[in-house]
Amino acid sequence: MDRSPPAPDSGQLLDELLDSLLADFDYWFRRGLQLLELAPDSLLPPSEQRRLATALRSALSELAAARALRQASPCPMALDMDAMAPWHQLMLRVWSLSSLLRQAGLVLAETERSSGTLPAQGGDGPHGDWGL
Repeated sequence: MDRSPPAPDSGQLLDELLDSLLADFDYWFRRGLQLLELAPDSLLPPSEQRRLATALRSALSELAAARALRQASPCPMALDMDAMAPWHQLMLRVWSLSSLLRQAGLVLAETERSSGTLPAQGGDGPHGDWGL
C-alpha cells in the first residue's frame, strides 16, 4: 500500500474542483428561488413552493457553512459525498421546476453565472437548451 503524501498540486486541484462544484450548487439554488417566484399555483401548489423555498434557503446556508469551514482549514479539505447528495437532489428538483415552467410556456430570463463555472449555453440546466 502506497503511503506517500499526496502531490502538492493535489490540494490545489481539490480546491479548484470543489470551489467550482460549490459555485454550481450556489447558482442553481439561487436560480431555484428565482424560478419559484414565477411558478403559478396551478403548476406548483403553494405548500410545495414553500417547502422547496425552505429547502433552497437551508441548502444555501449549508453551502456557506461548508465554504467557511474549508476556508478556515489550514490544509485542503474535501466534503463528504453523503453531505453533498441532498444538494444534488435539490439541484435536480430545480431543473425539474425549470422544465415544468418552460413546458407551461413561461419565458425564463437568463441569469449570469459567476466566473469559473461552466457557461450556460441558453436555457437552464447543465445542457443548455435541453429544456431544463
